[in-house]
Amino acid sequence: MAPAGNAAPVEPGQVAMAAKLILLVLLQTLIQYPQMVGDGLDEVTRLRMELREKLLDREMTRLLQELEQSSLEHSVRAWGALLWAALQQGDFWALVIGLLWLWFVFRRRSHEPDNNGWDEGAGDGGGGGNEGEENRDAIVWEVNNGDAIEGEDHNVANEVEEDVITHNLRQRLEEHLDHLMVGRVITTLLMENFTMFIGHLLSDSSYPVPQRAIGVGSAFEGWSPREEDAVYRILVPLNPPRGHTFHLEMDTSGHIPGRNFFIRVEPVCTCPREQQDDNVLCSLHHPEEEQRRNEEPNFLNTLCTGSYLDVEKTARWFYQLVRAAWPALPQSHSWQIVLLPSRRSCKFKLTRGRQSLTVELLFGVQEGNSDIYVSSQPTESLFTPSTVWPETYAVAEMKFFKLIARQDPLNNWHLKCLHVLTRALLGIGFSTYTLKTIVMHLLNTVPMSGWRMRHFRRRLEDTMEYLRGSLEEKRLDHFVVGNRTFPQEILLPPDVKTAEPPNLFHRLAQDPVAHTQAMDECRELGHRLSRMLHDGH
Repeated sequence: MAPAGNAAPVEPGQVAMAAKLILLVLLQTLIQYPQMVGDGLDEVTRLRMELREKLLDREMTRLLQELEQSSLEHSVRAWGALLWAALQQGDFWALVIGLLWLWFVFRRRSHEPDNNGWDEGAGDGGGGGNEGEENRDAIVWEVNNGDAIEGEDHNVANEVEEDVITHNLRQRLEEHLDHLMVGRVITTLLMENFTMFIGHLLSDSSYPVPQRAIGVGSAFEGWSPREEDAVYRILVPLNPPRGHTFHLEMDTSGHIPGRNFFIRVEPVCTCPREQQDDNVLCSLHHPEEEQRRNEEPNFLNTLCTGSYLDVEKTARWFYQLVRAAWPALPQSHSWQIVLLPSRRSCKFKLTRGRQSLTVELLFGVQEGNSDIYVSSQPTESLFTPSTVWPETYAVAEMKFFKLIARQDPLNNWHLKCLHVLTRALLGIGFSTYTLKTIVMHLLNTVPMSGWRMRHFRRRLEDTMEYLRGSLEEKRLDHFVVGNRTFPQEILLPPDVKTAEPPNLFHRLAQDPVAHTQAMDECRELGHRLSRMLHDGH
């Protein structure tokens, strides 16, 4: 009897049927979405075509690299979803590339021998297909007063039951990852269109110009607590408008935890440009021009409070840009958009039939040439002044997860661990960022060969042990700030590297009641994980 983790073989008839169906889709696309010809294109249509051409060249290259690294079964399911999304949006070349890729996958599969072993069986050095089954950790996940018990002997019935549980979990987790990947692609396509279109509109204005958006947070790192609640967070870097510069000033008052900044807007001299453009007048040396600009709506009197960039004003301004740009985007033909209220970000929901996506745009300013930004995200404080921009490490953390993925492209069980851990948090006081921080610390010490499927339960145990130890010490160090072992490929400002690591459990050290409650919740989390693994979901 084949192990429960086997993927079903692809029959020749299925290959032929798949090819016929995709050819039918291509023919339907050519009929429904004929290419525009002629010179009578209006400006909006021309811009749309330019956006789509640039977008497809860039995005399909990235998708091919990402999906080629995925498991075969995972990739085929994901490409099916992506092809359907491409059909809905009329992306002809996406369908062509998808057809070629699926043909390559089916052709390669038809020449491979049957694999009767676990997918991860040969992951640690070229063993046979059944290596994963022979060496699978015999761990019973039981929590008693916060302690994990490791059992060494399993009878045959228990091993079969563990196989079934692992298979059920694996199916659910793969479906979850597929869902996230499709959402990431759709969101990335949308943001490419948004930023290019808005950048075109603002290129000659006196307002900040959004740069290429960066996907951050759990959904773009490859995990999310619950797929139905996934939020696709985007960091939109802002460059100062012409004639101005941004200067970051750290808040040293200590009223708000963490590293927080003010963004002071300073005018700069543009006099040397007057020889090429008589319309560019330096406000420093032309007081009459500064007075004229102050009497009209502009960057300083629209987005700033005094001399500082205002988060809430920036969010309202971006809401207006999204509302104005949406009708011109290709996605507006198949998706509906609903803008959601938010004081420090631009949040909206996209729906198409039963499919829905929640997108949140955060705004940021880069610290030098590093991967650290100050952003519009809220702080831990109950009230965050609108001119305060907390330092965010989301881009560096996203790049850390990408760096980990490149070490072992076919292994994503660390992401599945995070999903299971954070899914069990509902109603418990720990934040998802707490468990993510612990997993990042473990990823920095446990090699990727120790994060395969057969190590799944042991890594969950390690995470719980790390959490319990941190609670007992009332200390959990931040993963990025002050981490001397942080990967050198990810650029950090010198003061972030050498700073004292913030203690994420600082509140517990000051509040004995909160500490006792956290210990109780840690035990409850262990019980929940035990039940989830036993039930297979």
